[in-house]
Amino acid sequence: MTGSGSSLRDSARAVLAAWFLGAGGPALAGSAAQPGQTVGLPVGAQLPVGLYFVNLSSFGVRGTLPQDSATNVNLPTFAWATPWNVAGARLQFFFTQPVAAASAQGARYQSGIGQPLLAAQLAWDLGGDLGVSYLFGGYLPIETRFLTQSASLSHRFALSYTGNDWNLTANLLYGVFLDTRSPFGTLYPDYLNLDLTATRKFGKWQVGAVAFGSTDLPTGVASYRPQGQIAVGGLVGYNFGPVNLQAYVTHDVIERNYGGREVRGWLRAIVPLYQDKGEAEPNRTLVTRRQAE
Repeated sequence: MTGSGSSLRDSARAVLAAWFLGAGGPALAGSAAQPGQTVGLPVGAQLPVGLYFVNLSSFGVRGTLPQDSATNVNLPTFAWATPWNVAGARLQFFFTQPVAAASAQGARYQSGIGQPLLAAQLAWDLGGDLGVSYLFGGYLPIETRFLTQSASLSHRFALSYTGNDWNLTANLLYGVFLDTRSPFGTLYPDYLNLDLTATRKFGKWQVGAVAFGSTDLPTGVASYRPQGQIAVGGLVGYNFGPVNLQAYVTHDVIERNYGGREVRGWLRAIVPLYQDKGEAEPNRTLVTRRQAE
């Protein structure tokens, strides 16, 4: 399952961009997919046929000067795992409508909606508890003047191993902006994100390590300072049956041109609205199809 796409690659950067634009200062870059949004999920594996609601909420504080900057990002997502196969893969669809609030360097909080994501995914079961997936989608243009506004394409390539109660997943996200600048002159660089998960289930519990990295791709603009980060953390989850909860905390160990390192707490809720009884037992919140076998 994709944790569902977001309208932010790094929420702190997007908030700072909005703050600088509102203050009439220099325009910073914006981007489309929030790093870390898919960690904890075996996004390379097939979902059981059904309709799901997934919400990922996170709160982060970045050590900018003279005061810290804080952001809250919510990514409500609907995921539909269809019974249809294309080229031997399960066809799955996703829709996300982000909502964010932020305070840059102690300023008054601002809030707004981000770019909605529409995406389709093909997920292949390779056998031996291995799965791969490819997601293609688009962040739609928006005119809220909050966060990124220009349309972009999202390609995501994931590999998951889900055997023996493990979730070992790597998800590479490649984003391409259709317009390199916003109507207000903000430069939008293409980007690469990599989300990594290594967790294990113990009954209804799930624990393990997570990490993610992000980097801007070359823009050809000599004055632009590319941004990037690497963050690591830990995850704990519990399957209540009708709801599966995951919480994780991440901390930047490396940052480039963000103005400071970030500590971020994340909370995800996975709620199956409908699941095919042929693939899933009643009152079980499954994350992969193979959990029902």
